[in-house]
Amino acid sequence: MSTESTLRPDLAIIAGWIKPGSRVLDLGCGDGTLLRHLQDTLAVRGYGLEIDNDNIARCVEAGVDVIQMDLDRGLGDFETDSFDYVILTQALQVVQRPDLLLREMLRIGRKGIVTFPNFGHWHCRVQIALRGRMPVTPSLPEQWYDTPNIHLCTVRDFEQLCREEGLHILRRNVVDRYHRSNVWMRLWPNLLGQIALYSLQRKGT
Repeated sequence: MSTESTLRPDLAIIAGWIKPGSRVLDLGCGDGTLLRHLQDTLAVRGYGLEIDNDNIARCVEAGVDVIQMDLDRGLGDFETDSFDYVILTQALQVVQRPDLLLREMLRIGRKGIVTFPNFGHWHCRVQIALRGRMPVTPSLPEQWYDTPNIHLCTVRDFEQLCREEGLHILRRNVVDRYHRSNVWMRLWPNLLGQIALYSLQRKGT
């Protein structure tokens, strides 16, 4: 199915953070593209959690093990340290309690990988400052009244939450909407990064 050349750029970054043969849980796995790629290239053993029926059907067609589940119900069905990696791509901002989900991710997984749109990007700041309206940007394209995003955050917000939850940031990568990075984004991630990607681990593990 997926190959390195066709994998979405942000998913390719994530794939580069996964060790071969790992146990992986992909939360909100969509059509299973990432898990299928990890199975084919890194021989991972994994499951996806997904709520959308059409995406579940695509996962099954792709040979990806998938469980229908609403992330807002929590992850209590999974035992502690059941997985090497728990992945959440572009979904942190759509759940009811991001803090509780993050806590559960790092309970059942030895490492967590999280990506989200950065509300601190300068495009957002300018639109609020000059227009006095909720921003619409390429990484946040919906209007305020029809967006699935209910808990938008900035890079600084997320890192503060990690500190409060006792989580160690192993890697951080901030990119633009084309998933490109540069030295300026690395210097000022909260101002210039449109999408943030993090690899996390509980402190002391």
